[in-house]
Amino acid sequence: MTNALIEDLKWRGVLYQQTDEEGLEKLLNDEKTALYCGVDPTADSMHIGHIVPLLVLRRFQLHGHQPILLVGGATGMIGDPSGRNEERQLQTTDQIDRNVAGIKKQMEQIFDFKTENGAKLVNNRDWIGKMDIIEFLRDYGKLMSVNYMLAKDTIASRLESGISFTEFSYTLIQAIDFNHLYDHHSCRIQIGGSDQWGNITSGLEVIRKTHDEETKAFGITIPLITKADGTKFGKSAGGAVWLDPEKTSPYEFYQFWINTADADVVKYLKIFTFLEREEIEALAQSVEQEPHLRKAQKALAEEMTKLIHGEEALETAIRITNALFKGDLKALSAAEMKDAFKDVQSVDLAKEDQNIVELLVHAGVSPSKRQAREDVTNGAISVNGEKIQDLDYTISANDRLEDAFAIIRRGKKKYHMVRFQ
Repeated sequence: MTNALIEDLKWRGVLYQQTDEEGLEKLLNDEKTALYCGVDPTADSMHIGHIVPLLVLRRFQLHGHQPILLVGGATGMIGDPSGRNEERQLQTTDQIDRNVAGIKKQMEQIFDFKTENGAKLVNNRDWIGKMDIIEFLRDYGKLMSVNYMLAKDTIASRLESGISFTEFSYTLIQAIDFNHLYDHHSCRIQIGGSDQWGNITSGLEVIRKTHDEETKAFGITIPLITKADGTKFGKSAGGAVWLDPEKTSPYEFYQFWINTADADVVKYLKIFTFLEREEIEALAQSVEQEPHLRKAQKALAEEMTKLIHGEEALETAIRITNALFKGDLKALSAAEMKDAFKDVQSVDLAKEDQNIVELLVHAGVSPSKRQAREDVTNGAISVNGEKIQDLDYTISANDRLEDAFAIIRRGKKKYHMVRFQ
């Protein structure tokens, strides 16, 4: 019998590979189970490219299954060779611990930890860290031949450029994780990105070889998410889009999603949001019939910002967006202005009172004094949302937000940030 969850995952385009499709569907139809996804703490925040497998895990939780979230305190110190042609920079224990703390906080935003099938957070350093080298080699090293490991894409792709024994051993160590969770948490399924197929199947191999009974463990991978033009998903003009609001503010996060192309937005609604099929199909129709309204982009931006940053941050992001659209900067706080204009053209000037015409030239807002005077007289200049038409106006401490910056607009959409030193 077809499983409703599996059908939904297929419709959303988030199923790439399964180790045993028939066996997995039978398991899901017969019982509720635990399943896991791992994240290595290579940074103190995840970015949006990391969350697709986690969102799939959350979908399993909504269908009554229990998610196990594995933070790789041990594997993060070793380095996954997948997707790389060089060795990772090893991190200190303290840095790994800080990274683990940051990632745990973000996982708590996505998952429910309080229900009967509440999510569990585990750290593989709790069991890998207790293992000595003899135990590792005798109990696990014997289970996997070098030939088997060399056949893994993640390892084979590195043979020409070189791979250390440390990263070569990664697939076996991750296999130990799956085996540990199978034994101690009744975990039957591992989910990962498409680059994790080799590691997942290594886990199944270790489980098979360390248990007498017929093992019922399964692996699922998620396809690599790309844009309609084939380029990699998840990058903005400023680089990665992080979940940490200090790295990517909720306003920037909201803007990333709302700027999604029409060709990608329905695909992303399926992958990233928990909207029902009927809602997504209605939004898809809107993209076709009334694309100028951008209803699908707004829904995507709202759902994702609320999920990762909460309702209050979403309201702030929308308020900044609306204020900028209307040119109503007075509706924003100093902090919101700084956030909204952090990437606009900026200049550093001395913290002293200056005539508006002089400042426009010094800041590069207007190309000459003559043009600056025309701009002021014609009402083309505003400072922090206030239109200035007096040629004798002096920019003073009253105009310095937080005594540090001012936002100057020339015309309808050309903004400059002046930072006062």
